[in-house]
Amino acid sequence: MVFYFTGTGNSLYVARQLEENPVSIPQVIGREPLEFWGERIGVVAPVYGHEVPSMVRAFLKRARFHTDYFYMVLTYGNRHGGAAELAKQLCDACGIPVQYIQVVLMVDNWLPSFDMEEQVQLDKKVEVQIAAVRADVEARRHWIAPVTDTDRAAHRQFLERMRQLPPDAWQHLLQVTDGCVGCGICEKVCPSGSIRLKDGKAVHTPGQCQTCLACVHACPQKAIALTVPEKNPDARYRNEHVSLQDLIQANCQIAQKM
Repeated sequence: MVFYFTGTGNSLYVARQLEENPVSIPQVIGREPLEFWGERIGVVAPVYGHEVPSMVRAFLKRARFHTDYFYMVLTYGNRHGGAAELAKQLCDACGIPVQYIQVVLMVDNWLPSFDMEEQVQLDKKVEVQIAAVRADVEARRHWIAPVTDTDRAAHRQFLERMRQLPPDAWQHLLQVTDGCVGCGICEKVCPSGSIRLKDGKAVHTPGQCQTCLACVHACPQKAIALTVPEKNPDARYRNEHVSLQDLIQANCQIAQKM
């Protein structure tokens, strides 16, 4: 059994290489009870600011996992900043014994810093990394990815920059432009139900936004933009092995809200 959170498909792709039918965290987090049994149970998620998304943290805090082997795989695009160590601390705080945590370098979809046209041209040896993770998990290897002082320093620098911003700064990162045609794709790929159609136009409501940028990358009109400069406003990304329908099935919250 493996659970996943995904914005543009990277973590979904990894999860599919580990288990045949991975389970979307956005689709199960509202259930009660959150209690699961398995010979092995895993969580695959991206890291934002070197840590898992807030929805994944909430899932880990609320869920109960009955297994002898719990593992995490964390996808990142540039610098993981000690993500494995931070995830281990989170699991410890949640009372989850974790036997394995590994990081996987993939395309970085963070538009303020990276050009998607450049990112997709880089050979990050994704398949080699996933194969190694799969072998580790199948062998039930006990391993926490090592973290260096440089990684820890990067995370401290990130936290210092964040302290200079308003606490809810990331909740106001998105803006819907006049290019919106009301197609509804954005609300279907949003894992938190933070963007909805109203009077034929998309409206973003801050508060629960995961800042995954799924809506920005998926908008066919590029009508959802950022409130900060982008590296390349004309370039968007979705994992080449993941379809738009896959993302909708993973993240759509419309039925849950009706």
